[in-house]
Amino acid sequence: MKLTKTLGYLGLVASILVGLGEYFLHYSSNILGHAENYEFFKFVSLDNITTGHFLAVIGLPFYFAGYIHIYRMLKSGNETLARIVLAIGFIAFAVGGIWIGSRASIGNIVHLKDAMNPSIYQNLLAHYTGHMEVLVEVLRIVIASLSVVFVIAILKGGTYYKKWMAIFNPIVILLLVFSTLIWAEGLAKHLAPIAMNVTHFILFSLSLYQLNNYTKTNNNVK
Repeated sequence: MKLTKTLGYLGLVASILVGLGEYFLHYSSNILGHAENYEFFKFVSLDNITTGHFLAVIGLPFYFAGYIHIYRMLKSGNETLARIVLAIGFIAFAVGGIWIGSRASIGNIVHLKDAMNPSIYQNLLAHYTGHMEVLVEVLRIVIASLSVVFVIAILKGGTYYKKWMAIFNPIVILLLVFSTLIWAEGLAKHLAPIAMNVTHFILFSLSLYQLNNYTKTNNNVK
């Protein structure tokens, strides 16, 4: 149980470090309304882009520990489903790692726009969109698939989770975070750039909460 808890806290570390990294990489007061052609990067300083890049790269490996925590929370219910969640989680953050590692480069390209031939600049943006930005959509599909298996594993019972945890699967939390674009724009401009990390901060926090409750309940029974 101590190892499971430690892995959960490492997952939290990942969500915080990568979240800070993405915030440095993406955030400015002008982030909303400048998504086309990655124009929001021109409002982010190159120093922030560099800081964000290294924070994200340092923090990302800890996400794998976080998913081992989720696996250990699920495996007592159904080992096969728990392994599927683990495998999909690893795929998700392998894909996410490739994407986050590319952001400093596209940010630098946007800053060089005025020094470049327009056709070359557009070619670079198109190449990036086709090879790197597409990974965001892949990641969302992978997280949706993971969430389905996560829900099934919990609802089958026998895990360390109460069944209400199924509601707080990653895709539902992610949609809730993005919904702030509709009902809380002032908050959304801070959350949207780091939405996947906010999602996993909530997920790992709730998982650790359930683990602590499970531990207390079983200690009281003994």
